[in-house]
Amino acid sequence: MRTISLCSILFVLFVTSFYAQELKLASPFQEHMVLQQNMPLSIWGEAKPGAIVTVLINDTSVNVETNLNGEWQVKFPSQKAGGPYSFEVMSNTESIHFKDVMVGEVWICSGQSNMQMGYNNIPNIKALEKLAGNIRTLEIQRTVSFEEQEYLNGEWQIGNPSSAVAFSFAHYLQKSLDVPVGIILTSWGSSSIEGWMPRAMTKQLPHFKTMMNVFDADSIKHKRIDEILAKGKERTTKEDIYLRTQPNIIFNSMLNPIIPISCRGLVWYQGEANAKSIEAMQQYGVTLPLWVKYLRKLWNSKEFQFLGVSLPGFVGKKENKNNPSAEHPNEPSWAWFRESQYKILELPNTGIITTIDLGEAHDIHPKDKLPIGKRLAHMAIKTMGDKEMVVEGPSVSDIAISRKSITISYKDAKGLKTTDGNSPLAFWLTDDSKNWHPAESKIKGEKIVLTSSQVKHPLYFRYAFSAKPKVNLINELGLPARPFRSDNFKVVP
Repeated sequence: MRTISLCSILFVLFVTSFYAQELKLASPFQEHMVLQQNMPLSIWGEAKPGAIVTVLINDTSVNVETNLNGEWQVKFPSQKAGGPYSFEVMSNTESIHFKDVMVGEVWICSGQSNMQMGYNNIPNIKALEKLAGNIRTLEIQRTVSFEEQEYLNGEWQIGNPSSAVAFSFAHYLQKSLDVPVGIILTSWGSSSIEGWMPRAMTKQLPHFKTMMNVFDADSIKHKRIDEILAKGKERTTKEDIYLRTQPNIIFNSMLNPIIPISCRGLVWYQGEANAKSIEAMQQYGVTLPLWVKYLRKLWNSKEFQFLGVSLPGFVGKKENKNNPSAEHPNEPSWAWFRESQYKILELPNTGIITTIDLGEAHDIHPKDKLPIGKRLAHMAIKTMGDKEMVVEGPSVSDIAISRKSITISYKDAKGLKTTDGNSPLAFWLTDDSKNWHPAESKIKGEKIVLTSSQVKHPLYFRYAFSAKPKVNLINELGLPARPFRSDNFKVVP
């Protein structure tokens, strides 16, 4: 009887598994999906090593050979909006065929609870369901992972995203462009920006590197995370929040699997979890631009758009006795965080909508989400090439200081006015004393002139730079003026 060596058996098993690898598409590619219009399409997956894979869309085909690991990726020629189209991927022996694929605008919507928040209790958004157009949604299951994941849990659905902001954004985008809109919704309440950051960013951010080193060394924390994950849907809200506040592990499971899917860009409504202290708020102004740069590196696209939502007015919970003044410009408040958010505008292909006219003083989850979605949609449309389109409120373009007054020039200020016909509110003046006093303000064309009987020789001004200021300054489109300070004073703790 012939003896078969262990090495021979292992060799046979290896060869069998080597050639038995199934044809797979990356998990974002499914029936009912929306592909990005007018942009080369990144499509990827797996098959047998050395196999020839053919991708076929609308009678256009591209061939690619898999590498030694069985991985393949193609850059498919850009497609015009429309559908439903046939989408087929074939290897020598297998095929995957979808019959209901659309081409249009694809956006990722991400962030924390104000992005996740639904709209069933928001009547003016709920009413949009009757008017909903060609919108499709991929909602990614909320989970975490210690390792970067290639596949995600979630399916493309014909219909609206559950998120109030994402739905209102998609609605106005679809109605304006009259093309299919695909929303990839990946959001999680209470999550910090660090949770959405790739581990490789530790090389660029010392505070993140320290955070990751502490996290990696904490075996007790790792064990607790494993135990919470094992509970599945049975885990408590407290346990769920614990997962969302850890660094890197949300990126691994909820963002990495969709990279580098072709899309217009990312809509980001996040920040409350990072606005816990002045130091954290100011650090955000460094972290956010670096994160966006890194995302563009991962997507290999300098054109990857970033649209953010500046945090609206908020004072704090009613029961909190240490809440800042809603109006005074020199107290620790979200004003400092908004200033950090606007620093992203130093990068090209970015935008931040101003929401200082929105929000609720004592509710961190305000319901006025419709104008947020609408403003984001208009900003998204501008990214497609209409450079003259005004999608923002007035913002400071020049400052002139005279002996007794400060004159502020604004851009995007056509029809500069107030909502109530009264003088503009929320302007404050000071000199080198750093004692702030309310300013008397007058509109002159597209300029504001500030004076104060209490500040004889004003040197600096602040506008809407407080927790929840009363504001009334808008342009002809009804968009609010952006908060601003002309000084560089440090915050008074």
